Amino acid sequence: MTDDAAAAPTCLARPLPGPGDDRAGGCAAARGVDGRPLHAAALKFFWGPMDCGKSTMALQMNHNHARQGRRGLVTTRIDRSLGPQVTTRIGLAHEAVEVTDDLDLRDLVRDAWAEGVRVDYLICDEASFYNLEHVEQMAELVDKFDVDVYAFGLATDFRSCLFPAAQRLFELADEVARIQVEVLCWCGREGLLNARVVRGEVVREGAQVVIGDTVDTADVRYQVLCRRHYRSGDLGPRA
Repeated sequence: MTDDAAAAPTCLARPLPGPGDDRAGGCAAARGVDGRPLHAAALKFFWGPMDCGKSTMALQMNHNHARQGRRGLVTTRIDRSLGPQVTTRIGLAHEAVEVTDDLDLRDLVRDAWAEGVRVDYLICDEASFYNLEHVEQMAELVDKFDVDVYAFGLATDFRSCLFPAAQRLFELADEVARIQVEVLCWCGREGLLNARVVRGEVVREGAQVVIGDTVDTADVRYQVLCRRHYRSGDLGPRA
């Protein structure tokens, strides 16, 4: 290796050109191919209880970035539809990459780049269900590849304990924001905790992740409660 080569900085931000970019590789002096300053990427975690609009906000963010010419990938895990898509309770939907235990988010981005597809950001819905390795990969995509990562998910499970991935996101994220759409307990207080309801009773034991919804007809359903009524297991007069 020559001295000049050793001294040359290595740019890891979107190292492959996007479609229509005739450069051989690398990146512009201080900007990525989407025009933003290099090393300005961030890992952001948006969280809240069920029914607060996390998936809706994820799709809105994807729409806003795409309108400005940025290109991204949408990922999810265990969406309520059980399909490779992000769905919302207000009827919006978007195709997505299903995150499995053996999926490496870094490889997902690198494979897209290898096919000439630019990736400026990731939208990671249901991020609380990802594993810890996925969260580390999110951080690496930001720090080494200058890809923005926007994660959306629950903070706590039906036992009021932090999901491991959510805890790691709280620890690593550049920005953590609680989604401001207020969810109310049946009593009118702010809903904080996600109670799992089976046969009309709040259950406090079982697998951490069980697919369910907030509709009353579901075999396993979830109801957002204030702390007082979560602790007492009181589902209200309509339960």
